This record gives sequence, C-alpha cells and structure tokens, in this order.
Amino acid sequence: MKPKPLLQIALAALCAGSLFLPAWANATQKGLGPDVTMGSVAMDIPVEMIKRMSALTNYLALSTNLNIRFRPSPSLGSAVEDLGTGQTQIAYLTPVAYIEARKKYGVIPLVAPTTQGHPSFSLVIGVKAGSGFKTPAELKGKRFAFGDEKALLQRAAVASMGLAVSDFSNIAYLKHYDNIAKAVLAGDFDGGILKDSVAEGFKSKGIVVIGSTPPLPSYLIAVHPGMPVNVRNQLRDALLALKKTTPDNAATLEAFDIAYDGFTLIEDSAYDPVRTLIQPFQK
Repeated sequence: MKPKPLLQIALAALCAGSLFLPAWANATQKGLGPDVTMGSVAMDIPVEMIKRMSALTNYLALSTNLNIRFRPSPSLGSAVEDLGTGQTQIAYLTPVAYIEARKKYGVIPLVAPTTQGHPSFSLVIGVKAGSGFKTPAELKGKRFAFGDEKALLQRAAVASMGLAVSDFSNIAYLKHYDNIAKAVLAGDFDGGILKDSVAEGFKSKGIVVIGSTPPLPSYLIAVHPGMPVNVRNQLRDALLALKKTTPDNAATLEAFDIAYDGFTLIEDSAYDPVRTLIQPFQK
C-alpha cells in the first residue's frame, strides 16, 4: 500500500484539530516532557499579559514534567481559534470565548479560578469618582467603553442593568479592561464595563462602581480536545494544588489576578446561564 502524500496527512490532521499531537509523541519517544503552549484571552497588552501569565506557566512547568510556554492572543476571537486549531493546547478564556470554542471545536473545561472560594465573578459599570453619576440609568446619552466587540456578555451585562448600546451617545471597544478603566479616569468616557477585580484594582485611583451583575460563572481554563489524558490530568492536578498556602503560590495567583485564591473543577453546564444571557445578542 502506498504511503499517503504528506499534504494529505497534514490536511487530515488539521481537520481533526490535532496538529500538535506529533510533538507529544516525539517528546514521549525521546523521554522528554511534552511541549505545551498556553494561550489566553487578551486582558491587557501582550507585554503585560506575558508578565501576568509567566508566573503561572513557570509554576506549571515546575509542578509537572511539561515544557510550557505562553503565546498571547490579541483578541477574544484569536484566543478561540488558537485553542481550537491546536496553536495553543490550554487557554484561559472568558465564559463567552469558552462557549464559542466549545461549540466550534469541542474544547474541554478543565478548572476555573476561585474568588473567596467560589468560581464566580461579576461585571460592573465603573465611572470616575466625582463625576456625579450614581446609577447606570444616568449614563444614557453619555460616552461608554466596552472591551472586545465579540464579548457578548458585556452587552448582556449592560442590558441587565437597564441600558442598551443604543442608549449611549458614543461607544468604543478598547480591548482590555485596564484600557477601559484608564480611559474613564482620563475623562475620555463617562463610564465603562469592567471585571469586578479590575474595578477593585483601580478603586484607589478613582474608579467607582455604580452597577453590577449578579455572580456569573468564572473565567476558566480549557484544553484542546486532542490533549492526551495523562497530560490533561497533570495540568488539572497542578492547578487544583495551587492555593495561597505559601508566599510563592500567593504571588503566582496574585500576578495572574489579584482576586484569585485557587482553582476548582468546572463542568460545561455551569455556563448554561451565560448561554441564556447572550442568546439575544447572537447573530
């Protein structure tokens, strides 16, 4: 039987979403730890993301026999595509990015970070201290900043507080929550949507919260469906063991997100409420 042409093999691997699998095999054959590339939604500019994620990837490398590196993604959409096509094999995703990656590529939820022991967070509306705004309704006809245009949960969150995108005189998509907070403080926008932990981080600089969603299922760490089970289990166990029980572990978690105190197992069904929330905003 003739061997299959190289192009045909490559295309078949691509369709299966498993282009990285030969790397696992080669590493195993050589007795080396497999290579794992970790991705993330863009929470900040790439240089800051590398700084934030390096402590976590270093921890995982030391806690497993895996060779882990970080690959920043410029947007929510690219983080989904990177994980789905195997450019990254593990990624930190927003709930909406996860839902999209799950639907399109069948990615597997691994763990979710916890805040005060719970895998949840809130989206809030932040304004500048002294601005005079006390309620979300007072931002009608004003300038408002969102993050990523694909972040449907942000629009759903604003709607849950009684506002529609059309209520604002001007909107912009600034990609990162830090950018939103800085733009509000600079007076470029009257209000903006923020992750609760980001709003807390900018509280001392003058960000005031005037509206909040109920608790939402947390951001999470998901893996490519082709990841070998033994590798997936190593990553899962190392993340579950990361608690604020030592100064080094506390520093690792705080570099990742100042609000996080550990990780817990998470199921796909936990994100059903988010699916319901964003459904009206899906095309």
